[in-house]
Amino acid sequence: MPYKDMFISPSQPVPERRDAERVVGALRAAGEQTRLRVLALLTEGELAVGEIAQALAQSQPRVSRHLKLLTEAGLVERAPEGAWVFYRLAPAHTTERHFAEAMLAMLDPQDPSLQRDVERLSQIRSAREETAAAYFERNAADWERVRALHLPEADIDSAILAAAGEGPFELMVDVGVGQGRMIQLFAERVRRAEGFDTSRQMLAIARASLDGLKAKAAVRFGDAYSPPVEASAADLVTIHQVLHFLVDPGRALAEAARLLKRGGRLLVVDFAPHDLEFLREEHAHRRLGFSDAEIRGWCAAAGIARVKATTLDANDGGKLTVKVWVGDKA
Repeated sequence: MPYKDMFISPSQPVPERRDAERVVGALRAAGEQTRLRVLALLTEGELAVGEIAQALAQSQPRVSRHLKLLTEAGLVERAPEGAWVFYRLAPAHTTERHFAEAMLAMLDPQDPSLQRDVERLSQIRSAREETAAAYFERNAADWERVRALHLPEADIDSAILAAAGEGPFELMVDVGVGQGRMIQLFAERVRRAEGFDTSRQMLAIARASLDGLKAKAAVRFGDAYSPPVEASAADLVTIHQVLHFLVDPGRALAEAARLLKRGGRLLVVDFAPHDLEFLREEHAHRRLGFSDAEIRGWCAAAGIARVKATTLDANDGGKLTVKVWVGDKA
């Protein structure tokens, strides 16, 4: 949660630690103003090193040195990905995470420097989201051709249906509905389907493609971070090739999970980790795939249990490996 919403006493008991060297290292790492500002920024979600440097208005080499100390102290995690490196706070319920939260809870959220950092971060994120939105608008009419460059659709569709199960599902919600492919795919297994997207051009195409399903399908404008759907309403929520575009995929997954009834099913389709850097610049991808551990961690935090992963390796070395993750709301 953002540091301004924290309180000093953690909600979970802090495991006892007797490693004095580790404690001293954490104190030294957190005991500097810029590093505290970094920790405060990371409460907003995972960030690339360049994004942190921009938000702090400092040079990337200087920020990298601060991040190295925080990483060595265990207060943040480092996740290299191609030419980028992402950072996030230590995992929830660890001693290091509780320590960082306690330090941040002592800060004044009205501090001008902290407010400026968050404002600059918001501007950075807005610019990235606008770039992604512009990409969708440019490529909406030709979206199937773009997808065909990366994955064999028939094989993916079969794996998705197998992972989801037979249903029937009373209400399906598709996050980032795009052209409506997921709703079309599940048409025989759902009684009612709703999809939402931030691209109005995509929504226009989805409405046209779903014209024959008007009795059971509807799409509307909506944000993955603030879904326009009632909580605990859905039996099935799908997130198909959406997370790699988002600045905060973990938050989007948590919001998707919130839409599910107890026992409802979350299905996520995305790429396995890869090194195709051109996808960042040419196709607005922010993340180059996700590991099983990363998706399972987000699912666990969102109350999604029994997560199973299906790997669809591309036969052609020039294509991407696709993953299908499915789990149930506990």
